[in-house]
Amino acid sequence: MSIFEIMLIGVSLAMDAFAVSICKGLSMKKMNWKSAVIIALYFGVFQAFMPVLGYLLGTTFSGFVESIDHWIAFILLSIIGGNMIKESFDNEEEKRNDNIDVKTMVILAIATSIDALAVGVTFAFFKTNVVLSVSIIGLITFALSIIGVKIGNKFGDKFQNKAELSGGVILIIIGLKILLGHLGLLPF
Repeated sequence: MSIFEIMLIGVSLAMDAFAVSICKGLSMKKMNWKSAVIIALYFGVFQAFMPVLGYLLGTTFSGFVESIDHWIAFILLSIIGGNMIKESFDNEEEKRNDNIDVKTMVILAIATSIDALAVGVTFAFFKTNVVLSVSIIGLITFALSIIGVKIGNKFGDKFQNKAELSGGVILIIIGLKILLGHLGLLPF
């Protein structure tokens, strides 16, 4: 995978954390930069850790699935992307609070980074540089989470659904590119 593709994956994976960060920003009466950094650290660290865990699982089993790894990557990325697109149309109001205690943030960080675990599995199949990949993913998530808190504090719900929709579409396109590239249907 190219650095550009890893950056696109990083942005896509960060969309859930971005959306939750918007909600956290909405619940703040006044912008609190210390809280924004804490929120971003939780999301960034978990978003970087989960692909490592997925990579370890993927390398353990890669010999068994090497002939179908492109299909697995396509299916996993399509499922994650499809769920993100579905959630973008969900009008259910998210529970809002400005609590950033350890229990709350760990639960939110795990919930928003489960999809990164599946992406980590695909990294194992394509011999991706994991250290570089998770660093990029973690930094992008960190930055977008701080931006999300600020946007939420300033503008409200306007961007949450659009962010999830965009992230889902990007993941599906990357999965399709992996599949078509492996099948020899793309010139690059």
